[in-house]
Amino acid sequence: MATETARRTRLDPSVFRLPVERIRAGYYSDAYFNFTKQLLEEIGRHPRVTMQVFQKKESILGGIDEAIAVLKLCTDWEQLEVHALYEGDEIAPMETVMTIEGDYSLFAHLETVYLGCLARRSLIMRNVREVVEAARGKPILFFPARHDHWLVQTGDGWAAHVAGAIGVSTDAQASWWGGRGVGTVPHALIAAYDGDTVAAAKAYADRFADEMNVTVLVDFENDSVRTAVEVADALGDRLWGVRLDTSERLVDKALWNRMGDFRPTGVNPELVTLVREALDAAGHERVQIVVSGGFDAAKIRRFEQLGAPVDAYGVGSSLVRGENDFTADVVRLEGRPAAKVGRRLNPNPRLELVP
Repeated sequence: MATETARRTRLDPSVFRLPVERIRAGYYSDAYFNFTKQLLEEIGRHPRVTMQVFQKKESILGGIDEAIAVLKLCTDWEQLEVHALYEGDEIAPMETVMTIEGDYSLFAHLETVYLGCLARRSLIMRNVREVVEAARGKPILFFPARHDHWLVQTGDGWAAHVAGAIGVSTDAQASWWGGRGVGTVPHALIAAYDGDTVAAAKAYADRFADEMNVTVLVDFENDSVRTAVEVADALGDRLWGVRLDTSERLVDKALWNRMGDFRPTGVNPELVTLVREALDAAGHERVQIVVSGGFDAAKIRRFEQLGAPVDAYGVGSSLVRGENDFTADVVRLEGRPAAKVGRRLNPNPRLELVP
């Protein structure tokens, strides 16, 4: 979770590498905002408004620095007065997270873009924070890159980092804080070694053990207990952890004679316990167990409630699902109330002036 000092430091606008000219031209904007800007400019109308931005859930604020960057780089920033909260702030339903005051014709076309920044990054932050809290302090590895378009990786990785994820899977996701993607020996490499997990793990460790914590997927043969011990025996101190990723359509071989009073498919607490016991019995107490495959906050809570000996959770597609939409309303015009019916100025003393 972000520290107070880090939280009060905004990312420099250059970090976002915005397509400034296209944003200025309205290329990414809803057309009616572009028409509005065009009309106001053509008739010489320059209403000074207060625009108020909010959303409707208990959430974690993300994307605010990117939204500010859009305003700073894509309009006449010196003519605006912007107050905003910070990345990672906890926010209440309907709480104002940003106000923009100035000539509306200057920034009418930017609403689509800055609201989209806030919606996407806050969705990721809220989802990640939920699984972080469910894991009770155990590391969360952010693994949704393959479930979404590659262009969202940089900002999503930053949002996950601020919300408490301990690792991300691509260098792009880690780029805004100068980190590096982390991962495991993949199934594809094991397949390239004729399905021999130990041989693939040895080759991987020979090359990368000095650069990273080596973690090996051990479910390729659907025999995770045996494979985990074999890999640990072969790699010794070069092995940091094993990762269980059994398909929800399969029952691991270790459970075939134990089924009865629990759901045996996929990665489950009973399988994790058997792997832990086998590693410990073989003298590999230091080897960590990472689990992945269909994990969300509810599943993590269940594992924690049952005391499953998990050391880290890899979470993927559930972190990019859902919605966390933001709305922007003009609430004042030339200093007078001007909100549509049902909306009003909602002052927030937590907002700070953005220099």
